[in-house]
Amino acid sequence: MREFLIEILGRPHGIVLYQLLDATQFTIYLSLIAFVGGGILGALIALIRIAPNKWGKRAAIAYIWLFQSTPLLMLLFLTGLGVPRLFGMNINPWYAACISLTLYSSAYMSDVWRGALEAIPQGQWEGASALGLRFLPTLRLVVAPQAVSIALAPTVGFMVQIIKGTSLAYIIGFTDLMTIGKRWANAPVAGTEPYIIFPLMALIYFSLCFPLSLYSRYLERRMGTVKSLRPVAAA
Repeated sequence: MREFLIEILGRPHGIVLYQLLDATQFTIYLSLIAFVGGGILGALIALIRIAPNKWGKRAAIAYIWLFQSTPLLMLLFLTGLGVPRLFGMNINPWYAACISLTLYSSAYMSDVWRGALEAIPQGQWEGASALGLRFLPTLRLVVAPQAVSIALAPTVGFMVQIIKGTSLAYIIGFTDLMTIGKRWANAPVAGTEPYIIFPLMALIYFSLCFPLSLYSRYLERRMGTVKSLRPVAAA
């Protein structure tokens, strides 16, 4: 592919485009890890928050406030540079970026899942309780299947925020699309000026995020979570 792009676009444009596309795969990998890890951890935090345990709720709320109030850039600094240096350790940028984005994502996704669970009418819980079901069986068999349809669209939509958040990981040495793009933009090579490289990077990010935004809106319509704006005909 590298030779093909060089033949079509010439040097250095073919090389630049190839390296940007090659680095995009690491942006995708990091986004998927943060999405899956944040989703699992967020679901656990949401479960603790709605559970009938006062101290568990307080711990879950404190977790959400902590990581929603901390900028992602600060999390990256702390996990990639601050805490490891404090203990005289070197941490792989991959691990630091994954930890930071997972914690950041879980704090927001837990709110999405909590909102979806609390949107289920209280009568569903009461009816299951009348049948003798305890908290976890009620959640697993009655409430969670209904909450999934509510939370699915905003969960997919949040993936866009995760992808955009990965662009900050270059600050701790993580090699991705942003890192390679900045290197080329700062290189003293004709044809790699910032006004060429940055719009190209923006186009790649757009290509990753826009389909997810469209899919999220499709899910909202499909799941019936967005009311139709068409006027209702008079009876």
